[in-house]
Amino acid sequence: GRTLFRVFGIWFGIAAYRKYSSSGSGYPNISLSTPLPGIPKPVFASVDGQEKYETKITTLENGLKIASQNKFGQFCTVGILINSGSRHEAKYPSGIAQFLEKLAFSSTAQYGSKDEILLTLEKHGGICDCQTSRDTTMYAVSAEVKGLDTVVSLLSDAVLQPRLLDEEIEMTKMAVRFELEDLNMRPDPEPLLTEMIHAAAYRGNTVGLPRFCPADNVDKLDKTVLHSYLRNYYRPERMVLAGVGIEHEQLVDSARKYLLDAKPVWGTSPAANVDLSVAQYTGGIVKMEKDMSDVSLGPTPIPELTHIMIGLESCSFLEDDFIPFAVLNMMMGGGGSFSAGGPGKGMFTRLYLNVLNRHHWMYNATSYHHSYEDSGLLCIHASADPRQVREMVEIITREFIQMGGSAGEMELERAKTQLKSMLMMNLESRPVIFEDVGRQVLSTGKRKLPHELCHLISSVTASDIKKVTTKMLRSKPAVAALGDLTELPSYEHIQAALSSKDGRLPRIYRLFR
Repeated sequence: GRTLFRVFGIWFGIAAYRKYSSSGSGYPNISLSTPLPGIPKPVFASVDGQEKYETKITTLENGLKIASQNKFGQFCTVGILINSGSRHEAKYPSGIAQFLEKLAFSSTAQYGSKDEILLTLEKHGGICDCQTSRDTTMYAVSAEVKGLDTVVSLLSDAVLQPRLLDEEIEMTKMAVRFELEDLNMRPDPEPLLTEMIHAAAYRGNTVGLPRFCPADNVDKLDKTVLHSYLRNYYRPERMVLAGVGIEHEQLVDSARKYLLDAKPVWGTSPAANVDLSVAQYTGGIVKMEKDMSDVSLGPTPIPELTHIMIGLESCSFLEDDFIPFAVLNMMMGGGGSFSAGGPGKGMFTRLYLNVLNRHHWMYNATSYHHSYEDSGLLCIHASADPRQVREMVEIITREFIQMGGSAGEMELERAKTQLKSMLMMNLESRPVIFEDVGRQVLSTGKRKLPHELCHLISSVTASDIKKVTTKMLRSKPAVAALGDLTELPSYEHIQAALSSKDGRLPRIYRLFR
């Protein structure tokens, strides 16, 4: 009612003003750009300096880094990122990182159960989550700003004081077994292929170690093994407390209160088995013969497909070549053959124009770029009918060879604009800013701001793309193959195609067809 009254008030005011202006009595006939008599001069809001929104970093006496970025709003995202993941499990049975992800925010010294934690967060409109990757473990909470003290206390408890009760470990074993079954049964093969290509590219070391717990290891993991791992890797000098949407001083005060002198439940003895290995790219092939004919049953089943992923070594995200590789990945683009949309969806990327638009039998062609602090992998995932696997592999190897040619001015500008657009749109989300702040500070000790990254993207030239591609094509290929592999070319043939001028596979002559 009040809004309607205001609208009518404004409308009547305009009508009255027009009446007086046109009748010659009252106000003179003046333009809207001339200030009205008797009305005070307007005061406009101004930006009070960029420094208020820059990332602030403080290091505590125990080595813990605190990074924060202010952001307008009533809610904040705060979390602890740890330099710990499946790549650090060389001296342990594989699968610890996946176990810890499932056990996160269970009972602690302060909270009797997961339900108690959730009820505490509920009072501040909060939610919690834990995610592990090959090199980072992230405990995060989003809640109201006024609940910051409770949130940091809870995070400290969840990370340093988990009880790891027997029944919780048994439940986790069930959850891990279910996840492993689901991984092998789901129609989308991408997580499994990503796992296979890492195993092929970094055979038996660092980021090539399994991210998912092997079925044989599920029963080997217990409280003793977990505590031994936590003692080495959950240390303050390997952690960052990151926050978005809060004042830096507030976060530092809470960290001093709950994280500076916190004694972990596994004791404070010095680290003994910290793995500092640098990723060694090996190249190679990992194959999995699998019947994909009944992956998706129903009224419209997905046809039987064979999935191939071919990758080459790129670079670490700490190197200068990382930005040209990110532009190259965006230029390759790609997706599924059923993708709808226009240029914004990447329909002008090379894998759409050269592969999906020309070969109707290809179901998927997508480029991915995985980058770590000591290595990287640029790969293309393709899917097609098992009878056309050889032709599909040749199409992908030809695309890799053509990357070494000169990039067109228009396609390069389009890829750069699309990369900047994706970066800026993602960084409008508070949890994404939190992850960006945390990961950058964890790996480099500082943070490049979005406008700096945009400047670096803008300065990429066609010669930069050619330089990084030429270097990449010198590496041995990593190949992952899943499905019916009868027509799959040998690894040596794929390697020969990627070393040739045109990317073609060596011809094979069969006496009997």
